[in-house]
Amino acid sequence: MNILFFGPNGSGKGTQGAILQKQYHIPHIESGVIFRENISKGTDLGKKAKGYIDRGELVPDDITIPMILNRLKQPDCARGWLLDGFPRNVNQARQLDQALKAADLNLDYVIEIVLERKMAKDRIMGRRLCVNDNNHPNNIFIEAIKPAIKDGKPVCRVCGGELKTRSDDQDETAIDKRHAIYYDTHNGTLAAVNYFKDKAKSEKGALRIIELDGRPGVKEVSDDLLKKLGIKK
Repeated sequence: MNILFFGPNGSGKGTQGAILQKQYHIPHIESGVIFRENISKGTDLGKKAKGYIDRGELVPDDITIPMILNRLKQPDCARGWLLDGFPRNVNQARQLDQALKAADLNLDYVIEIVLERKMAKDRIMGRRLCVNDNNHPNNIFIEAIKPAIKDGKPVCRVCGGELKTRSDDQDETAIDKRHAIYYDTHNGTLAAVNYFKDKAKSEKGALRIIELDGRPGVKEVSDDLLKKLGIKK
C-alpha cells in the first residue's frame, strides 16, 4: 500500500498517519527526516543538499526527489509506504509522479485532510502541553479536549497538571508562512493535491483519492478514514 498524505499544519495529520502506519505495518516517511539522514550519513545527495542549506537556499528538486526515491526503495518499504510532507508544490507533484513511474512504483492512495485555514491556525495556537505528560491532549479551541479550569486557571484535563505552550505554536508569522504555501491552489501544496485528483479522474486507474473532513475530533476522523479504506474496526 503506497500512500501520499496531505493536510495543513494543525489538521491532525500526524495522528492519522500513525493510525495508517499501524494498520498497514508500513513506514511513515517524512521528507524532513530524509534530508537529515542523508546529511548525517554523508551521502552524495546529502552533501549536495547541505551545500544549498548552508547557503540558506532551497534544495533543488533534482536532489530532493532522488533522495525520496532511494528511501522508498529500502527493504522496509517492500510492503508499502506512507509519504508525508512532499510534494509541497505542483511542480514537485509532476516530477514525483514521473519519477515513481520511471521507478515502477505505483501510487495507491492520495489522502487529504480538508480543514479551513483559520481553524487550522487556531488549533496550532490552541495547543497546550501538560508538564506531567505530553501525551495528555489539551487544546483551548477543540471542545472535546479543552483544558479543565481550577481556581480560575486552565489545567490539564487528564491529570490537572500545569499547562504550557510551545514557542513555535505561538509564532503567527511562521504559521502563516507555512499555511500560505499549503493553501496555495495555483502553485502550492493544494495545487499538488489537485494534480493527483486530476490524474485519478483522467486515467481512471488504480489511484484512489480520499478526502477527510478535519473538523471533527480525532476518533471521528480516524473512523471515517478506516471506513473509506474499507477497513472494519
